[in-house]
Amino acid sequence: MYILSNTVNASNFVHGVDKAFFLIMGISFVFLIGLTFTMLYFVYKYNNKRNPVATQIKGSTKLEIIWTIIPTILVMVMFYYGWAGWAPMRTAPKDTFNITITGRMWNYTFQYENGKNTDTLYVPLNKAVKMKLISLDVIHGFYIPAFRIKEDVVPGREKMAWFIPEREGQFELFCSEYCGMNHSYMYTYVKVLPQDQFNKWYADTLKHVETAVDSPTATGKRIMKNIGCFACHTVDGTKLVGPSLKGVYGHPVTVTTNGTDREITADDEYIRRSVYDPNADIVKGFNKGLMVSYKGQLKEDDIKQIIEYLKSLK
Repeated sequence: MYILSNTVNASNFVHGVDKAFFLIMGISFVFLIGLTFTMLYFVYKYNNKRNPVATQIKGSTKLEIIWTIIPTILVMVMFYYGWAGWAPMRTAPKDTFNITITGRMWNYTFQYENGKNTDTLYVPLNKAVKMKLISLDVIHGFYIPAFRIKEDVVPGREKMAWFIPEREGQFELFCSEYCGMNHSYMYTYVKVLPQDQFNKWYADTLKHVETAVDSPTATGKRIMKNIGCFACHTVDGTKLVGPSLKGVYGHPVTVTTNGTDREITADDEYIRRSVYDPNADIVKGFNKGLMVSYKGQLKEDDIKQIIEYLKSLK
């Protein structure tokens, strides 16, 4: 599927946002050209050779009124069109397809009401989609340029955005707020499918239970990819934000616990504690507070699959 960018009528908000943008840009362009030529004309007409003796110019009440009223009218016109494009984004229709979107350093995950979790946003064509936006760490910017949708995702606050996709295709989705070293990793896609294709994808039990038919190792890798582990941890032995996962399972690790250094074995319990309480044991040489807890997001079966994958990284 090809990628569409800045597409006309990609969503129901494109027309309103573009109208405000082009109006403001047009007014700004007219003033830029007009003021530039006026300035050049004054430089020519009132240069030192033509006016060797300065002339005192008295104020003009009429001129003062004109350049106060006209800019005020223009500002109010720009405000109106800006507000008209923004206001509909604040209230979603009652009959919407609901998706929970979680942002973290450094990826987005999308959870559907039937329990599906994906790293790509799938939505039905011509159906209102309402998104609950959550951040687990820092401020992220949920941004779909082609849909003219941009909403800050703030930790500790539940935000909302909605749209109606009006064109089938694949569109870019990324984070518009600098959120750390691997900010550029927060890049994925919105895939807009016709209603019948979307219904088939949404109800496809094979996709829903794919973790049950794959090997535990492959399932563990997929889980870690979906929750963004590989943005901070490598599997080749090199350091990134967090320690490398290569060969970690079953080997001694020096950690700092409550300010005291100690050596422990990276066994099942250590992996589980690192996922649910990542600040309990900090691997020496790395900083505290860079990883958030996944308690409530990952089940015990997910942890077991992750452990099986880690066992394979010898």
